[in-house]
Amino acid sequence: MHDDQQQMLDTIAAEARYTADYTGRSRFSAAVMQALADVDRAAFVPPAYRDRAYDNGPLPIGDGQTISQPYIVALMTDLLDLTPGSVVLEIGTGSGYQAAVLSQLVRQVYSLERFCELAEAAQERFAQLGYANIEVRCANGYNGWREKAPFDGIIVTAAAREIPPALVEQLKPGGRLVIPVGPPYGYQVLMVVSRDAAGKIERRKVLGVAFVPLIDDGIENGDDTGHSTQ
Repeated sequence: MHDDQQQMLDTIAAEARYTADYTGRSRFSAAVMQALADVDRAAFVPPAYRDRAYDNGPLPIGDGQTISQPYIVALMTDLLDLTPGSVVLEIGTGSGYQAAVLSQLVRQVYSLERFCELAEAAQERFAQLGYANIEVRCANGYNGWREKAPFDGIIVTAAAREIPPALVEQLKPGGRLVIPVGPPYGYQVLMVVSRDAAGKIERRKVLGVAFVPLIDDGIENGDDTGHSTQ
């Protein structure tokens, strides 16, 4: 592992401690941190930005989209409380970094990306890097992926004005949805939606964030600009 990558992990750990009052988590699980150590972020960053691949901030990946801040990737992954047998849906593949991290922790990742060129490039990248348990489809993710539902976890890397009912419906009992909610380019909050064994839905606000909008009218929206605003 590069020294810069270790510094990135140290920064994530420090920010986890700093934001613990908001998130309720002063540290992320060893499995999540190991996944971030095992997935080289540089492989998911365009060549022009490789020298900043381990910065704790979002970076452009084309089509006006970005790869998320590593801390946000770690936080959202940790909030899902995944197990090795989990099946996860991701909305917003982007460059594929978040999906690759998830793939180290679960049995299967399904990922939807609205920009078809990004979806195709991510699928090719997964094949080249040997990530065999990720399936990508080019589609608007607002309605989820019904054919593959239900899911143990759903992660959304674009901000919805309100929580899409279809995604809640596609959660397994005991499952979790992690999603930023708020107006486009306005104040947004990261939320955890959980469904208990009886089907009861609970919602919890976690942290102020900034993401591109999740759009449900056929207009292309995209990847994870995600970063913390705290």
